[in-house]
Amino acid sequence: MTSPQSRGSGACRVAAASPGRRARTAALLVTVGVTLGGCVGFSADGGLGPAHGYAALELRKDIVKVSDETAAIGAAARAEQLLRRPLTPDSAVQVALLKNRALQASFNDLGVSEAEFVQATLPPVPRLSLSRTGGDFTLEVERSLTASLIELLTLPVRIPIARNRFRAEQYRAVGQVLRLAGEARRQFYRTVSANQSVAYLEQALASAGSASTLAKQLGETGALNKLEQAREHAFYSELGAQLAKARVLQRVEREKLIRLLGLWGREIDFKLPNGLPSLPGRLVSGTQIEAEAIKKRADIQTARFELQSLAGQYGLNQVSGFINVLDIGYSDRYERSKAFELNEQGGFNVTRDKSFGRGYTVDLVIPIYDFGTTVVRGAREAYLGAAHRLAEKAVNARSEVREAYQRYRGQYDITRHYQGSVLPLRKTIQDQALLQYSGMLIDVTTLIIDARSRILSNIQAIEAQRDFWIAATDLRAAVIGGGFTGEGFGGESAGAEAVAGGGGETLAAATPGG
Repeated sequence: MTSPQSRGSGACRVAAASPGRRARTAALLVTVGVTLGGCVGFSADGGLGPAHGYAALELRKDIVKVSDETAAIGAAARAEQLLRRPLTPDSAVQVALLKNRALQASFNDLGVSEAEFVQATLPPVPRLSLSRTGGDFTLEVERSLTASLIELLTLPVRIPIARNRFRAEQYRAVGQVLRLAGEARRQFYRTVSANQSVAYLEQALASAGSASTLAKQLGETGALNKLEQAREHAFYSELGAQLAKARVLQRVEREKLIRLLGLWGREIDFKLPNGLPSLPGRLVSGTQIEAEAIKKRADIQTARFELQSLAGQYGLNQVSGFINVLDIGYSDRYERSKAFELNEQGGFNVTRDKSFGRGYTVDLVIPIYDFGTTVVRGAREAYLGAAHRLAEKAVNARSEVREAYQRYRGQYDITRHYQGSVLPLRKTIQDQALLQYSGMLIDVTTLIIDARSRILSNIQAIEAQRDFWIAATDLRAAVIGGGFTGEGFGGESAGAEAVAGGGGETLAAATPGG
């Protein structure tokens, strides 16, 4: 993690300046505060050090915080260069990391958290009060400069608390990056799968159209009765309706991908490959993935730093629970008055009286009704709650990794089964049925049933291949963080069931004969 770098914050500069006699107390308070707390400034990358590290090491991608026109132009130019070629899963993720505005908003939220962290490391701000009262012949001026001694003395304790809180926010930003990357990759596979299904159904519809036309011609010659003609025409009509439905799904999936990538205008005319990637020759090993997840998961790192922050807050409240307000400061009072006395000559003698006093002020708040019990009790409950949530995340992370690996391995076997066994058998059945139909050994009903079954098997094979690549994305997300689905980036989440192939109405389920 890139820790905030010292750049000479305001407190450090004030400590060097102590002009005048009346500023010595303020300079002393500031100097003590700087000595106790040190000087912390803003980091050069806006606190995105962990996010940059995860993006480079785990995703092999770059992230850019668009905070000025130069950065915006550079990000847009790089995205445009990637969009000139057909998108790949990796280039889709990179475009999303460059263009998604919700991710940029999360980077801005992290900048707000860093500003709060830097502010929390500064010494307490002195309070200056000035009062002036006067009458006809009197003038009274009172000045005081006070600061919280409790805040000053607890500054070395409050700084680590604020730092851990900020580190938790940094890893929360890491989670935003990983979630966006994972969902962009998943949506890429869904969109390409929809395109591939449409292309296959178009081929099937063309073949069914030729068969329907032939059936009509045979009916006109009397070689085919009306029942068989109607079955052939109905199959062609049903397949056309299914193709229309597939095209709607194709457009919907593409729009979801567009939203995740953050594209608009001419950028939405990007090209996609014709089909899903082939299955990998070697699977990811399932050994040591649980330990890797506990070590790398961004959400677990977030929970750890939150727990450390609450632990420090709990200890601080135990110390300062009884006395939570103790202000000390410097004060002085200046008085000036005039007195007139009648003299022997009949005039007046003017007597001027001036006085100047210095002192110190102490303000102490004594909790008569609450001796810090509620504050300490609340901090203790918050700490224990965070500890239980961290334990829950560790348990869930191990389970999620095991589940993701089982789905990953299972979808691989299912996809290979379709490609190596089911589809070749379906092709053989259709070829043999066509030969027997040509020899008038079977009727058109059997041929249509076999054609429907083959279409169903091909659509299921495409969906199985899609689900494998989604499962591979989920496995990586379960190890490094990002969860199984992404939310909050403009794209609708498919849900765990839909990702696994069991949620919603799939194309295969609605295909004629399915």
